[in-house]
Amino acid sequence: MKTQVRERFELLRANAEEALEAARRPYRIRIQVGSATCENAAGAGEVYEEFRKHIAASGRQDIGLHRTGCTGRCSREPIVTVFMPDSLPVKYQFVNRELVHRIFTSHVLGGQPLLDHVLDGPVTHLPKYELLCCRSPRCAPFQEHLWGPNPEEKLRQLGIGPDRARIYFSSCLGACAPGYLGQLAHVLVRPDKVLYRIRSVQELQEVLQEHLLAGRPVQRLAVPGKTVGRKFLELYGDVAFFNRQTRVALRHNGVLDPTSIEEYFHYRGFEALATVLERNDPGWVIDQVTRSKLRGRGGAGYPTGRKWALAAASSDPVRYIICNADEGDPGAFMDRSMLESDPFNVIEGMIIGAFAIRAHRGFVYVRAEYPLAVERVENAIAACRQWGLLGRDILGSGFDFDIEVRLGAGAFVCGEETALIHSIEGERGQPRPRPPYPSERGLWGKPTVINNVETFANVPAIINYGPEWFSRLGTEESGGTKVFALAGKVSHTGLVEVPMGTPLRDIVMGIGGGPPGGKKVKAVQTGGPAGGCIPEPMLDLPVDFGTLTKAGSIMGSGGMIVMDETDCMVDIAKYFMEFTCDESCGKCTPCREGTKRMLEILDRITTGRGSSEDLEKLERLGKLIKKSSLCGLGRAAPNPVLSTLTHFRDEYVQHVVDKRCPAKKCKALVTYEIDPEKCVGCTVCARNCPVSCISGVRRQPHVIDQTRCIKCGRCFEVCRFDAVIRN
Repeated sequence: MKTQVRERFELLRANAEEALEAARRPYRIRIQVGSATCENAAGAGEVYEEFRKHIAASGRQDIGLHRTGCTGRCSREPIVTVFMPDSLPVKYQFVNRELVHRIFTSHVLGGQPLLDHVLDGPVTHLPKYELLCCRSPRCAPFQEHLWGPNPEEKLRQLGIGPDRARIYFSSCLGACAPGYLGQLAHVLVRPDKVLYRIRSVQELQEVLQEHLLAGRPVQRLAVPGKTVGRKFLELYGDVAFFNRQTRVALRHNGVLDPTSIEEYFHYRGFEALATVLERNDPGWVIDQVTRSKLRGRGGAGYPTGRKWALAAASSDPVRYIICNADEGDPGAFMDRSMLESDPFNVIEGMIIGAFAIRAHRGFVYVRAEYPLAVERVENAIAACRQWGLLGRDILGSGFDFDIEVRLGAGAFVCGEETALIHSIEGERGQPRPRPPYPSERGLWGKPTVINNVETFANVPAIINYGPEWFSRLGTEESGGTKVFALAGKVSHTGLVEVPMGTPLRDIVMGIGGGPPGGKKVKAVQTGGPAGGCIPEPMLDLPVDFGTLTKAGSIMGSGGMIVMDETDCMVDIAKYFMEFTCDESCGKCTPCREGTKRMLEILDRITTGRGSSEDLEKLERLGKLIKKSSLCGLGRAAPNPVLSTLTHFRDEYVQHVVDKRCPAKKCKALVTYEIDPEKCVGCTVCARNCPVSCISGVRRQPHVIDQTRCIKCGRCFEVCRFDAVIRN
């Protein structure tokens, strides 16, 4: 017998499906354009408007224009996807106004895709079908048994050529069942969106012959329902950057319209909330989260279920829940992307968390520099209130809860939870000593749970798919996946979501494609400005809270910056220490004064004024700050320096003893000279020198006056004869 909660939820879902069907019904062809801060900065807004004009000018009533969030493929934006009947979705990269016209006339109207402009292309042809074969640890052994050493040859033996089908191997398709390790495999057939569970070679051959050759899906082998991340792979499974990821928190990014609550309902939206409210058991919710091994994704990695249990055990009837979206790490944009691309998912996670601790008021604390994220969160909150999912008596359960948005002014320290609480209270954002912890005494002295955006984004998936499934994705200590903002010297920058325990090398080299231009990885910095630098020989390290800490770094919120052989590790450490000094709240002496002294020492070293004693001082100061700073941000501040001293001490020694920067990044330690044997006297260097320190006559070797040279490197850049030597 259905409960009132379930009846109300199913009525809302039916209304959403009806509205969505009515909106989609007229369109046979759909054009999808990404819309997030990064996409818009690349010109997605102009691209969307240009497509709108082309559709209007064509007079066609069967072409729809769909806006979605960010896929996370930053280095290829704007990205546009074209959906044609009975065809694979075609994704285009670097789309501009000129390309819009060609896509519309050639592909949309003429049915001829522009193969030179497809995402991660060019490609020579588009097949009728694509097979996406799961190669997760549970499916991989049986996939090898099914396909043998040469999958393409297996297709050819059945008369299936490259024009008919193409094979890709992907990460987990989310259809795993416990107890079937090595006994079955999953295969997704695109564009028909049929996911098969294959248990024998005979079943595989049946699928290939019936579905790929005869066009008849084998329904008895199909996996029913909507598995996590499946819709994302149905769209983007042919792209290596995406199919090597396992998307849980980002499962809707680039799939649904972030402003449409109807679309969110379509993808199992609020189903987890209905399950929780129908059971009406906060202890069950906390047990599910605890068994999932979900740990806080904000950086500290505290077990989420344990934090919720502490707040729930309080005798105080007034409790609060806060979503920390104050993402201040340089190069980090995970939380912003989730709020801009899938805000309803985060809100659903917050409502479930509020029910678990019996909080009736929540806050989303987001920095004001994220105007689009703020707008979409506020729109989502308003839509949830309108549909009865926020406010009084949610879904007829008797549970009251509402959310409001509070804007931060951009202080890095407000990412620390006690400083964030002070900011919401209207005070200066500074941390306070702990204990008591916020779960005991937090906002306005009441028990408060604070989790970051990614943590809440995982909660609905845990409820829908089960804690055992989520915990299997990760390690023994940490369940699930982690989202990283991959940046720096890497070919494919963007958002990457992988299971906990994935080796760093798989992320940087496998998904990121390694440094461009054939250069070698020198180090990877994880955890933002308070993280450490991990050298290339340690890239096989599995990504987890404990392993990164042992390596001298931290997980942090998920920043991951790749450095190649042209980077100076001393200069890198100085850069992050400058950031820490600027952002220190100044409340405690170790952080306020200690980081300043460390920066002064680094400045001496990079300008040729350092001594061997400075290296000992750096280590001593760094260890002291780690032990005595008030908050976690201060205690982690020396990590970039201490980790580079440990793994790249020889570079520090070269700066101090030899007065030389091997990477030639520290200007004061670099000299420029002109080789008289190569100089032809073209005068280009002299004409481009900003301080006129290069002398000589035409057709005769030139000379640089070292006393006047400001070491800008302009002469080195403009010389066409390699006559300028940089030492």
